[in-house]
Amino acid sequence: MDQIEQLREQLVWLIEKGHAHISFEDAIADLPTEFRSQVPPNVGHSPWQLLEHLRICQWDILEFSRDAGHVSPKFPHGYWPTSIGPPEPEAWEKSITAFLADRQVMVDLIRDPSTDLFKPIPHGDGQTILREAMLVADHNAYHIGQLVIVRKVLGCWS
Repeated sequence: MDQIEQLREQLVWLIEKGHAHISFEDAIADLPTEFRSQVPPNVGHSPWQLLEHLRICQWDILEFSRDAGHVSPKFPHGYWPTSIGPPEPEAWEKSITAFLADRQVMVDLIRDPSTDLFKPIPHGDGQTILREAMLVADHNAYHIGQLVIVRKVLGCWS
């Protein structure tokens, strides 16, 4: 395996598994429905808000990475849901499914040998796929950590 292939696999591992932090799957596992819309005191966000923020941001980074016509949401409000809880019962699972699907597309983009990780994205202002992949990993790790803290404060983490 050459160095570029090793870099691709390390990026994928970081995005999917986390290295030094918990994975997305572990952070959301078995979260009881009644806690998804609870905002602990002095924390600021519910598990639903964090999940949706993760989904929206990852989607935005992915779409920027591959679509010159993509228009990002307005910052900061467009990156957060308007409600503290899922608007309908199936919204939680839909958000998880969308997050995982977009993550897989990003992983596929990283693994694609035709993707030059170092070439500036033509419609960007210097960003590369390498930078966007690291941004996904970094942003996700930050908010996945917040989700774990929220769960601990709510008493629904073992």
